[in-house]
This record gives sequence, structure tokens and C-alpha cells, in this order.
Amino acid sequence: MPYLFSETSFVNSDVIYMDNHATTPIAPEVLTAMMPYLTTHFGNAASTHPFGIAAKDAVEKARAQVATLLGCSPGEIIFTSGATESDNLAIRGVATAQAEKNHIITSTAEHHAVLDTCHALAAEGFETTYLPVDTYGMIDLDDVAAAITPKTALISLMYANNEVGTINPIAEIADIAQKHGVVFHSDAVQGIGKLPSNMETLGVDLASLTAHKMYGPKGVGALYVRAGGYERHPRIQLQPLFYGGGQEMGVRPGTLNVAGIVGLGAACELYQDREKRNQDREISPTGVLRDRLHEELRTRLTDIHLNGHPEKRLPGNLNLCFEGVQSHALLAGLKQVAVSTGSACDSESVKPSHVLTAMGVPHELAVTAVRFGLGRYNTAEEVDVVVEEVVATVNRLRELSRGM
Repeated sequence: MPYLFSETSFVNSDVIYMDNHATTPIAPEVLTAMMPYLTTHFGNAASTHPFGIAAKDAVEKARAQVATLLGCSPGEIIFTSGATESDNLAIRGVATAQAEKNHIITSTAEHHAVLDTCHALAAEGFETTYLPVDTYGMIDLDDVAAAITPKTALISLMYANNEVGTINPIAEIADIAQKHGVVFHSDAVQGIGKLPSNMETLGVDLASLTAHKMYGPKGVGALYVRAGGYERHPRIQLQPLFYGGGQEMGVRPGTLNVAGIVGLGAACELYQDREKRNQDREISPTGVLRDRLHEELRTRLTDIHLNGHPEKRLPGNLNLCFEGVQSHALLAGLKQVAVSTGSACDSESVKPSHVLTAMGVPHELAVTAVRFGLGRYNTAEEVDVVVEEVVATVNRLRELSRGM
């Protein structure tokens, strides 16, 4: 099916895309930057001939672009295959590099890339404290401080929740970690680019990001690793996940995905440019559309419930429970709208979201949750179409339920 792709619209002829937390389309500017490295500039960045030198120069330019967005040094950026690898490298890399410490702190509402890594480390003798979250999905700072012990090797808490959009106070968490001399990692995938992204201001020691959540390609990401030389603590030691050619300072070996890395760098630069253009706005354009969608649905439907913090949330996130309507039935009934039940990693599951469960949402409501993820290319006209179809589908399914 043909795509309509411009600065103001990204839809195909039949379906409006509102699942930008799962993945985003590649921005035209990003694709343009990548194309030479998928065709004529195909060299291996480790080669010393002109083809390799051109590839290496492109990688280093991208490293600088990522570093500029994060307000850090290019030497603090390690390229990976995406956020899952970055999370694994950060958590396992830090934990196994500190032989005298075996305790990790995370939360019950983290992404599975974090939770499953902690579960795997448990089999190797590591202990994990899973902090609770409140009804909005937010971490309590007192809980963080209380959980730290002399054996704590790492705190890993997300910047913004991928399902309900709630933003955690990670700068304050970083202060707590610093006072106790504990390394702090954040799965910052959903926050970077959408929220303040300066690593020095936020105070984190490690942060994971991925290109495909910010209008770049899939299969490439990065891990920010504080270089040390600060008051916080010396250079962070990371144990590699695997071994090979010694690329990426020996921490992440393997032939570099040059085209993907170029795409990540271009996506970061594009975010910088857009941020400058929108710096005088009190609320982002995406946030305006999100609020319009929420208000229209709330006005025209009864018994809907907002999940996540009403204010401290990602601008494009709207997670709603439609009482009495199973989320999978609603998604099946929406023919013109692409949304999700929550994390794309759990899309095949009929169980309630672990995030909503951690927030204390009752089972009968949790199984009715739908996540709308608005993005850069959505329009007001699309919001109006989505409202009409969601309202009609919810009302139809509720009528069917009452007739059974």
C-alpha cells in the first residue's frame, strides 16, 4: 500500500499509525543520510584503505552527533545493536565487573530487557531488589535510598515508562546514587529526544538508547558510559558481553553497522534541530494532539480511565482503559488505526501488563488497556478520525457485551 510521507503526515492509505512507542518510521532526512552507506560507501570501518577510512569517518561523525544530543563527550558513546543489548551490557557489564558486590536495584515496572537480565543474574548469585511503583507508575525516592546496601553494585531505573509514559525523577535518583557511591543506569529509550537529554544535567552514569524509537533505523543503538574524571566516581568498568575484534574500545566487539550508526547520528541531529525550533513552546506539538485525543474520547465515552501520571508523562503517550471492552477485541475492531495493548514485546500475551499490575490496576481493568503513541507525523485530522473509530468500536463492543 502506498505511503504518504511528509513533515506533517505519515499514514498509509488505510491505517493511521499511532504506535510510536513500539517503533517510529525512519525520517526522510535520516534515510537520505544512510543511503550512501548502504550502496557506494560500503567499507568496513576497521579497514585502513579509503573505503574503510570513509566508513570510520562516518561512524565518528555519528558518534559526535549522538554525543551532542546527550551533552557528553564522543568517547562516552558505545554503539550497540539496540536498547536491549545496551541494557544487558550496562547491567551485566557493571555487575560482573564488581566482584565484591552482588546487589542490584531496579523496579517492578521496568522493560523486560532490564527485568530479564536481572533474573538471569540471579542464577549467578546476584540479588535484586524490585522497588514498587505508585499508582502512576512512579518510583519513590525514599524507597531508592532505603534499598541501597554496602553490596549494591548498580541501580537501574527507567527515565520514562514505555507503556504508561510516566517520567521518573532520575536526576534526583542520580543524586541518591552519587551520595552512596553506587553506579546508576537508566533505560532512557523513551525519554531521550522527547525529554531533556543532557547526561551531565541528569546525572546518570549509563544510559541506553535506540534509533528506532527516534525516527531512525532498527537494529542500532548506543550506551552512554560516563568516562570518569568527575567527582562521582572513577571510570566505570564494564565486562563485555562477548569477545572479538576489539571494536568500540573493546567493550562491544563486532563489525560496525555503519549505515545504521549513520542513521542514529542523523536522527539525533534532527532531534536537536526540532528542539531548537520548538524551544519557545510550553507544550510540544505532539502533546497538544495527545491532549486533544484524550479530551475528545473522555467527552464522548463513559467509563474510560487514564493510566500513568496525568502531567509527568511523555508528550505522545495516552494509555487508557476502556471499561468492559477487552483490549484485544478493541484492537481487532479498529480497521483504520494502529495502536497497541502496551509493550510491543508483550503484544502476543493475553495477560495483563506487568506495568499496570505493578501500579495496582485491577485485573478486569488492566485487560482493557490500550496505548496510543502519537508521534512527529500525526496530524489533527488523524486525531479526529481516530476518535470517531474508537468511539464507534467501543460502543459497538459494549453493546455486544450487554447482549450476551
